[in-house]
Amino acid sequence: MSSLLLHEFHHGIGAQFSELNGAEIVTDYGDWPGEYKALREAAGVLDLSFRGRICLLGNDRIRFLHGQITNDVKKLSVGEGCYAALTSAKGKMESDLNVFNLADELFLDFEPGLTQKISQRLEKFIVADDVQIADVAPHYGLLSVQGPKAAEVVRALELGNAPEKNFAIIKISDGTLGDIYLVNQPRLFPGKFGFDIFVPAQSLGAVADKLIAAAKDVGGRACGWTAFETARIEAGIPRFGADMDETNLPMECIESRAMSFNKGCYLGQEVLNRIHAIGQVTKELRGLHLADDLKTLPQKGGKLFCDGKEVGYITSAVKSPALHANIALGYVRREANAIGTELILKMAEGESHAKIAELPFVK
Repeated sequence: MSSLLLHEFHHGIGAQFSELNGAEIVTDYGDWPGEYKALREAAGVLDLSFRGRICLLGNDRIRFLHGQITNDVKKLSVGEGCYAALTSAKGKMESDLNVFNLADELFLDFEPGLTQKISQRLEKFIVADDVQIADVAPHYGLLSVQGPKAAEVVRALELGNAPEKNFAIIKISDGTLGDIYLVNQPRLFPGKFGFDIFVPAQSLGAVADKLIAAAKDVGGRACGWTAFETARIEAGIPRFGADMDETNLPMECIESRAMSFNKGCYLGQEVLNRIHAIGQVTKELRGLHLADDLKTLPQKGGKLFCDGKEVGYITSAVKSPALHANIALGYVRREANAIGTELILKMAEGESHAKIAELPFVK
C-alpha cells in the first residue's frame, strides 16, 4: 500500500486510515458524522493525494489525447478542463478522467491505482507522435475543499482570485509555496461549490494546515473518506471502481458529463456512436430508496428483481444522514428503470423493497 505524503500530519490530528485500490486514505478523524455535517453546511478539507496524476507533454499532446478519450480536448483553451472517459475499442470504460489544458502540458487526474494501466494504455497508441507521459503524483499532492463555504476557505490562502467557471484551472506562483494549481472543481455538488488545489509535495503540509485552520474559522474541518463517500452517494455521482468499471459503457452512467458525439474519431467511438444513434442502452445507473428496516446495507452486486425477473444490481449503498433513509446507486435494465418503479432487493438476509428515485437524492 502506498502511503499518503502527509501520513504523519494526518496522524497528528487524529486520522484513522484505510486502503482504496492499493492507496492509503484517511477514513475519518474520529467523528465522521461531524465531518459530513461540515461538508454539507460549511467546508470540508480533504487530502485526495492518493488519486493518480499524470502529465502529457510534447507538441502533439492535444491531438493525441483528443483521439483517445470521449470528450472534446481540442476545444479546451489554456486554463480550461473537462471530464471524460478512456474507453476500449469495444467502448467499455477503462477509467474516468479530469483533463486540464495547461500552457505546456495536459494534466490528468483519476482514481487511485490506475497510473500504470492508463500510462501503458496511452503509450500503446503513441507511434510517431511527439508525446511524453510523466507521473507527477510523487511531486504534487491534491487537497480539496468542498462545501458551501469552500470559496471563503480558499480565499484565506491569499493567493488571488479563485476561478469562477467549473473546470477552470489557474497557475499561481508563490515565492514560498511554489507553483500551485487551483481548480474550480465541485466534486460533491456539481455546478455549485468546491475547489481542488494541486500543491508541490514540499509545501503540501503548510497548505493543508492553512486550509484546515481557515475551514475551522467558518465552521468546517478536515474530513475523511467516509463523510465524502456518503455525500457523493447522496449526490448521485458514480465513482469508477465502485459504480462503474470495465464492464460499463460511459452512456450508462456519465453520458451527459463526459461525452461528445461530434468531436471526431477516438478509440471506441464507432461503437459508442452507433449505440447513441440507436438511442438507448440496455441498462442505466439509477438511484434507489431502500427499505428503512434493513439490518445491513446491500453489498456491491446485490441483485434487483422486477416481476420475478432479475433486472439489475447494487453498486453503492449508504444510510443517508440528510434523508434519514437507506439509499443506493445501481444499474437497472431499461424495461424496469422508470422513476418510481418498485423492485425487490434480494440479499442473503432476505428480500426487501427498493424504489427507483430521481437523482440527486439530495440537492
